[in-house]
Amino acid sequence: MIKIKRKIAKWSVMAVKVGLAAFMLVGSAGVSQADEFEGFGGLDFGSIVQGGLERSSRIWFGVDRPLKESAPATTGVYRTATQPASAQVLLADGLKAEYVTRNAGDLADMFAFWPNDRNPSHLVFCIEGARQDLGTFLPGGLVKKFNPAVQRIRLSDGSVETVLRGMSRCDGIRRTPWGTILATEETTDGGAYEILNPLRTTNSTVQDRATGAIIDENGMPSTSEVAKRPALPTMAWEGLAVLKSGVVIAGDELRPGSPADADGGAIFKFVPASPRPVAAVASVADSEEETRIESLSQSPLVAGNVYALRMSCTTGVQYGQGCEIGSGAWVAVGAATARGDAGRVGATGYYRPEDLEQDEQYRGEGVRFCWTNTGESDIANYGEVLCGVDRAPLVADLNQQTVTANRFVEGDSDFNQPDNFAFQPKTGNHYVIEDNSNGDVFACLPDGKDRDIKTDGCVKILSVKDSSAEPTGFKFTADGRTAYLAIQHSNDSNMPKVDDYATDDIIKITGFKIPFRFQQ
Repeated sequence: MIKIKRKIAKWSVMAVKVGLAAFMLVGSAGVSQADEFEGFGGLDFGSIVQGGLERSSRIWFGVDRPLKESAPATTGVYRTATQPASAQVLLADGLKAEYVTRNAGDLADMFAFWPNDRNPSHLVFCIEGARQDLGTFLPGGLVKKFNPAVQRIRLSDGSVETVLRGMSRCDGIRRTPWGTILATEETTDGGAYEILNPLRTTNSTVQDRATGAIIDENGMPSTSEVAKRPALPTMAWEGLAVLKSGVVIAGDELRPGSPADADGGAIFKFVPASPRPVAAVASVADSEEETRIESLSQSPLVAGNVYALRMSCTTGVQYGQGCEIGSGAWVAVGAATARGDAGRVGATGYYRPEDLEQDEQYRGEGVRFCWTNTGESDIANYGEVLCGVDRAPLVADLNQQTVTANRFVEGDSDFNQPDNFAFQPKTGNHYVIEDNSNGDVFACLPDGKDRDIKTDGCVKILSVKDSSAEPTGFKFTADGRTAYLAIQHSNDSNMPKVDDYATDDIIKITGFKIPFRFQQ
């Protein structure tokens, strides 16, 4: 078996070498010779490289052939009760779609695997609907029914149950290294809520978002199972990285000029007053089941301090307009006043930083994280992905520039307004999900050993067929072979409500192959 694997690996290397030789041949050939390579773009070197990447996509991305074009536009009501999952997404060759459920709450967005990424039994979803009184009561008849905010979806049968109600625009959500769920709100006064066990809590309600009062479905206090975390920044949450120490790095989804003179959304870091000891393990998944807390009082999110990232773009300290990349330091801000304080202390503003993900495969000093700046494609601001390394996550000192950040992917007229982001386990490939109708999902290579510090190339692997909908919440299981996503914003007024609320589809995508060079 080992000899066979070695031979396969050698064949893969040979295939790469043959492909590179073909690129060189086309690049040095005359016009008539180059034209024989249909799809390589004639003598345009960039098109030759892009065409070669697409033709060898199985070697680099584990898909047989990526998409050339996005799904065609649709009009009117698209989503119906009788559609197969294949009607929702156009996929690269070799990939297959199936429904997990069609009954997730409307505006299902980001999610976390439970109890782990290796063998999850449930998806724990944020539902991004604004806080809404549904005009009825929970089963006990004593508590008003609000919109679902956090739901659990059982993978074995697709059944959906609501864990928590009454949040406003739940979006960013993570399973913590100590075995809880952290769910956050994407709204100006957005807060963060920690759930001890999402399988044990059903129909709890945030009774008062300002005070964090939470009750169960019988009207009794539920603070032992769910707690608001006011020590974390108040802002429009979306992407966040929760480190094993309890440090949280997250972005404020704010566009420049809203309100007037605002620089945009800052990147914040929460440093716990009592950091958890970090065990010498390979990943969060290896340790979390052994370190699961038994009480919310044991969480490192109970108390701590908040800081905003201020980038400098020259030696010493120079910040402000034009200094979005370079080296940065963390400047202290108040948790409750984080957004306003960030502007006053000169924190760097970005164009709607949305998803932010930790690179679990990074083995350098500190922690690597990447985030999306959505931009606005209508004015040719196509958006981007930035990646940063914080070499000392527990350090937050305006005199120590511990962060280095640069652009990793820049958008274009076809690949724009990035929203969600995911690392594919095993390969380290970066998946970027558009915030667009008929939105696409692109797979991007990590930066290699070439001179630049950007992705080595991207291909399109998925496109939503419904022009009123977009993909969101994209995430891989630990083996890198299966991904899940939500189809959000669909024009589907003809679909029945479930639990007095409109619904979304959750899709499972299978068929991703791990290239031979990553198999051990």
